[in-house]
Amino acid sequence: MLLGVDVGGTFTDAVLVGEDARLFTAKVPSTPMEESTGVLQAIRLVLARAGASAGSLERFAHGMTVATNALLEGRAARTALIATEGFTDVVELARQNRPHLYELCRGRPAPLVPPELRFAARERVGPDGVLVALEPESARELVERIAAAQPAAVAVSLLHAYRDPSHEQLLGALVAELMPGVQLSLSGELVGTFREYERTATTVLDAALSPLLSSYLTRLTREATEEGLPEPLVMQSSGGLTEARRAGAHAALTVLSGPAGGVAGASMLAALAGERHVLCFDMGGTSCDVCVIEDGKVGETAEREMAGRPLSLPALDIHTVGAGGGSIAWRDAGGALRVGPASAGAHPGPACYGRGGTEPTVTGANLLLRRLSADAPLAGAVALDPAAAEDAVASLARELGLETLACAEGIVRVAEAEMLGALRVMSVERGIDPRGYALMPFGGAGPLHAASLAEKLGIERILCPRTSGVLSALGLAAAPPRRDVARTLLLAGEQLSAAAVERERADLVDQARAALGVHPARVRVRYELRYRGQSFELPVEEELLSCEAPGPGARGAEAQGLDPAGLRTSFAHEHELRYGYRDQQADIELVTMRASAWAAAPSPSLRAQDSAAPAMRDGNVRFAGRWLRTSISYGEPPPGTALAGPALIALHDATVLVPPGWSGTVDEHGTIRLLAREAQ
Repeated sequence: MLLGVDVGGTFTDAVLVGEDARLFTAKVPSTPMEESTGVLQAIRLVLARAGASAGSLERFAHGMTVATNALLEGRAARTALIATEGFTDVVELARQNRPHLYELCRGRPAPLVPPELRFAARERVGPDGVLVALEPESARELVERIAAAQPAAVAVSLLHAYRDPSHEQLLGALVAELMPGVQLSLSGELVGTFREYERTATTVLDAALSPLLSSYLTRLTREATEEGLPEPLVMQSSGGLTEARRAGAHAALTVLSGPAGGVAGASMLAALAGERHVLCFDMGGTSCDVCVIEDGKVGETAEREMAGRPLSLPALDIHTVGAGGGSIAWRDAGGALRVGPASAGAHPGPACYGRGGTEPTVTGANLLLRRLSADAPLAGAVALDPAAAEDAVASLARELGLETLACAEGIVRVAEAEMLGALRVMSVERGIDPRGYALMPFGGAGPLHAASLAEKLGIERILCPRTSGVLSALGLAAAPPRRDVARTLLLAGEQLSAAAVERERADLVDQARAALGVHPARVRVRYELRYRGQSFELPVEEELLSCEAPGPGARGAEAQGLDPAGLRTSFAHEHELRYGYRDQQADIELVTMRASAWAAAPSPSLRAQDSAAPAMRDGNVRFAGRWLRTSISYGEPPPGTALAGPALIALHDATVLVPPGWSGTVDEHGTIRLLAREAQ
């Protein structure tokens, strides 16, 4: 039996895949002050629904937002930085570009390490070797001074440590000796690639967040063991699982832990539906996460920002905006209606939860428009209070000079505009025509807004999984363990030989395999290349069917070999796709090589169980300013069910809105497949 538990800002979700392949789900309000409490509540509930015991679980996979929330809220441990002498202020100098072009006075977030905790190491390593050796006596004296400052964490990032980490390792050994129990992060071990500012900022972020995450995971592991549960495996930003101990030691690996579970679930459902091109959005209570599945694969990046800070570690390519069901609607200084990014959260929650909250939210607006049914509690046993929702929205409507229903419709439209912008960032702004894609909404609130967003993007197909509200937890249950290693090479000209490429590839694959600890079911090598003289690189991927035998290229038209000619051909293809041209005369440079290894993934059967037809009734639902008589059903429609709008389908964990002009069917996996009138 497989268990996945995802902690969101509003709800904590659990999915149990039973021995007979049946799915059991549970959703409880999150407990932000003590997240493990909500996790254990969700686990007990889902085990009770399945009639199972903790001892029957084979695996417990966990995704959470502990590190993410700590970063966003500025809750970081007191952290010291050791950098090469003369370079201690790199975290403050950053890159000389403005985050907002026309806001000249808007700065970057303050560094996580204040000036008084930045320490200089008298050493210097160049790209070709040691220039100034780090003397052991000098290193010991430095660490003693740092110990006197009493930091909770130490980040070490020296020049060119990606080539020669020996000085970092010496300092790390001294920190472990003289400062036992202090969190330690070494840039050469954590990041392993060049670009000094990004490597240093990532290492500092890792050191600053790890004490908090380690404390949480240690507590959760202890409590899980006491309940007879397996030790939790933690979802990384890369979409693969790792041990709780490793995640606690390197929090930077987990800043996208929660959203990555949703991407894993979406990929699995898209494959089952036979769709290779899917635009996905996960709308929960607090935020909306968008990703693209292109040709059956989810994009990855090793260079991204979180809360204005660089993160140079492998991560799924996900774009997030503050538009969730609990996002608060408000009037700005100019008198305009705004929604988010602030959220009402889980306690007390939106006004419509009837738990003492007073804020108008997207969920409250949908309730007034009767797109949510007051006689069907939300997942998590949240009974909706229409009167409280009306009071909250009416108060905002008076500020805006609007009628209450007009304000509710405006809240929904503004929230959808935020999500539409995120979908366009991931598609249109990257040269992807969304009209050739299916739209997959998930999260508790996603299917309510899917058809409206699809119409604005020209999308004619929608896939609503029956587990929409808990898809992130399902993705966790079905995710495999993963390890990544990387090395900056900067090989060009005669140095870029077939022998050099093969040597580096074999070494990195061996490292990834050793880090995984088991024989990998899948290995991928990623080559990051550029034309000489360019500042940034493009990735070319190669799938290995085993650790010994390379397979065909993962992308591009030609089969990709390991020799420089094959790399040039594949890179030229990628460059033409991205920039519209290729340069046959320019030399290429192999900048960085990355190897990723996955263990075997579980393959849960997601075939929908035969069930009785859901209860039905008719009611009025507001569409585009009009009340329309709408068919409303409660429960999962069985496979083969035909649907026609206007309709409202209250699933166990989400609600699907089918506007007029849309129709569809339910497939064998319980996925609701909707088609616009033009596609019928």
